[in-house]
Amino acid sequence: MRRADPSDVADAMASAAASLGGADLVLYVVDFEQQVLEPLPNRSAHEELPHSEDVNSTVAGRAFLQREVVAVERADGTRVWAPIVEGSDVTGVLALTLPAGDPAVLAQCEDLGVLAGFALAIQSRVTDTYGLHRRRKSMSLAASMQWDLLPPLTLATPRVAVAGMLEPAYEVGGDCFDYALNGSQLDFAFMDSMGHGLRSAMLAALALGCYRHDRRESRTLEHIHESVDRVVASEHRGDGFVTGQIGRLDLDSGVLHWINAGHPAPMLIRHGQVVGELVGPPTGPWGTGHGVCTVHQEPLEPGDGVLFYTDGITEGRGTEGFGTERLIDLVDRCAFDEVPIPLIVRHLVRAVVEHHEGALRDDATVLIVRWQRPADDAADR
Repeated sequence: MRRADPSDVADAMASAAASLGGADLVLYVVDFEQQVLEPLPNRSAHEELPHSEDVNSTVAGRAFLQREVVAVERADGTRVWAPIVEGSDVTGVLALTLPAGDPAVLAQCEDLGVLAGFALAIQSRVTDTYGLHRRRKSMSLAASMQWDLLPPLTLATPRVAVAGMLEPAYEVGGDCFDYALNGSQLDFAFMDSMGHGLRSAMLAALALGCYRHDRRESRTLEHIHESVDRVVASEHRGDGFVTGQIGRLDLDSGVLHWINAGHPAPMLIRHGQVVGELVGPPTGPWGTGHGVCTVHQEPLEPGDGVLFYTDGITEGRGTEGFGTERLIDLVDRCAFDEVPIPLIVRHLVRAVVEHHEGALRDDATVLIVRWQRPADDAADR
């Protein structure tokens, strides 16, 4: 039996591509800022490593952003790019050359991308190779800790979709989010820790760890809130706090329950427009001793999205902040019902980064939860 080496996923995928008549296979993984696709080394190839591919201006980037196979006829055959999918999250692109663009073979190339995603996800548990290829520059210790806390940036099922993104990717310290899909229920948390850097990252790790523990113990939202508040207050003795929201979405009914712990109110997106904020009596941040909370309730309609964001999205330091009105206007222009929410999230965060000319001085994080359809509708598809 052949033993797999942690560094030979590209070699294994090249062999699989050869069974389809494919050649010149290259695996690309997207960098942490999701701006560049970086090629992985293939020990069976003798050529120099290909150049990286820009996400916004290349065919490879088009396959990544649109989550679909793209084929281009060339003199040496058909060059194909297929998204690499780890669960629901597109983490890169697979490229290969085929003798011809047969539709059946192109469909198999899509399957190759899924297979590559599984292989990379499994091997990433035992090697740093793939994570290091995603780094285009040095990452701070705080940012490294935060990325290790995060779930996949994207979840997509017939009933619910989730997408998040955070910047500055290599220096983020206090922002984080989490979610878990268990049967007919989606649980999620969105957090912004006080301060910046390592101390903020440690505070976030404590709060998120407490949240996950209680969620996995099937605790109520009230209990989870009280636990996070108590643990943060006990460990930081009033010298640190965390704002954010925790929520639970019933995928059968579309009813959303949530608690807002001193954070900007989330926005409700309906039919591609922000129709208002989800507001209610305020609850203090976690760690301030305000354990008593109010659980809010909102019945969602199929296709509704809820936008969560940290103050780094709308505010700024030393420059004009992006602002809530500008954020709403941007959502209204890009959040059409059929637009995949990963693209909406990407567009929002990139707009904020460009507004600050790439020099963010606070973490800027976005999370969108969209209820797609109730169970009966999903079963019919």
